Amino acid sequence: MATLTDAKRIVIKIGSALLVDRTTGRLRADWLASLAQDVVWLKQGGADVVLVSSGSIALGRGVLGLGLGTLPLEQSQAAAAVGQIRLARAYEEVLEPHGITTAQVLVTLEDSADRRRYLNSRATLETLLGFGAVPIVNENDTVATDEIRFGDNDRLAAQIAVTVGADQLILLSDVDGFYNANPSEDPTATRFEVVDRITPQIEAMAGDAGSGLSKGGMKTKLMAAKTAVSAGCAMAITEGFVMRPLSALAKGANATWFTAQTDPQAARKGWIAAMKPLGTVTLDAGAVAALGRGKSLLPAGITAVSGKFERGDAVSLIGPDGAGIGSGLARYSAVEAALIKGHQSAEIEALLGYPGRAALIHRDDMAL
Repeated sequence: MATLTDAKRIVIKIGSALLVDRTTGRLRADWLASLAQDVVWLKQGGADVVLVSSGSIALGRGVLGLGLGTLPLEQSQAAAAVGQIRLARAYEEVLEPHGITTAQVLVTLEDSADRRRYLNSRATLETLLGFGAVPIVNENDTVATDEIRFGDNDRLAAQIAVTVGADQLILLSDVDGFYNANPSEDPTATRFEVVDRITPQIEAMAGDAGSGLSKGGMKTKLMAAKTAVSAGCAMAITEGFVMRPLSALAKGANATWFTAQTDPQAARKGWIAAMKPLGTVTLDAGAVAALGRGKSLLPAGITAVSGKFERGDAVSLIGPDGAGIGSGLARYSAVEAALIKGHQSAEIEALLGYPGRAALIHRDDMAL
C-alpha cells in the first residue's frame, strides 16, 4: 500500500468547508497555517506539491454579503472574482514565511479537453514545479459555466494529478474514507482501508452524486479515483478538519487508499503509444542516439516531416534507415515543424516569427 512519504509528486485537494467557516464566511486561518507546515514538510522530504483548492466563492460571498444558499450564476461568478484574490493572498501569506513561492493557476474543463491547451497547462505547471513553486489550482469560476465546468474539485484534482504526472493524490474531505454505506445513516457501515480495483460493486456503494457526505458526493470521489489510478497515481480519501491533516495521514489516520497498478510515466507512455499518429518525422542518427539517452527531440535532429498534424497530435518517429522508433506528441504543427527542421532551437523565433519551445517533442511526451 502507498504511504504519503513515498510520494515524489503529490496533488492535494482542499474543499471549501475546510478553508472557510460556514457560519462566519471567514478563512480558517489556523487550519491553513497548519496545512502550510505540512506542505513544507513534504517539500523538505523531496516531493513536489500542487494544491487544488476550493474556497473562492465561499470567501467572496461573505465579502459581498450574499449569505448561504444557492447563488445565481452571475452572483456566483462575482463571488469567485472577489474571493479568488483573497484565497491566493491567504496561501501566499502562510507559505512565503517558509521561503516557498506560490503561483495561481485557474483552469476550465476546456484546458484539459483541448490538447493544445492541455499541453500548455502541463508545460506551465512543470516549469513552476521545476522552480520549486507550489501551484494553487482552482477552477476559473469567474468565467466557467455549466458547459465548461469540471463541476467539482475532486475531478479537477484528479485531472491535475494526471496532467503533472503525480504519483499520489490526496482528497482532504469531511469523511475519513470510502465506506460500503453512508456511515451517517448506517451504523454498520465499514470503511475500506485499501481498494485495489474499482469494481461495479464498489461503484454501487458510492450512491448517486447527491447522496454523499461532501459536495458532489462520494461518487465524484470514486470518479476521481478511477481517473487517477488509470494514470498510475494512487489516491487517498481522508478527513481533513484536523490540524496538519497530511502529517496525521502519514501517522496512520483513517483513510482509504486506491492503489495504482502502474506508475505515472509508464501509464502516460502507454496512452501515447495507443494514439493514432497523424504524421511522421524522420530523425538523423544523432537524434536517434540522443533519444536513447533519454533526451528530448530537438528540431536540429529532424531531416523530414510528413502528414497533417497540429500541436498536441501524435506523430511517428522514424530513424534514418526507415525503421520505426516510437511515437510522441508534437509541440509544433506539421507546417511549423517543416520550417524549423534541421535548425538549432535558437533559430526558431527567426524562422517562425515568434518564440517557441526548444524541443519539438519533449522526452516526457514520447513512447519509444
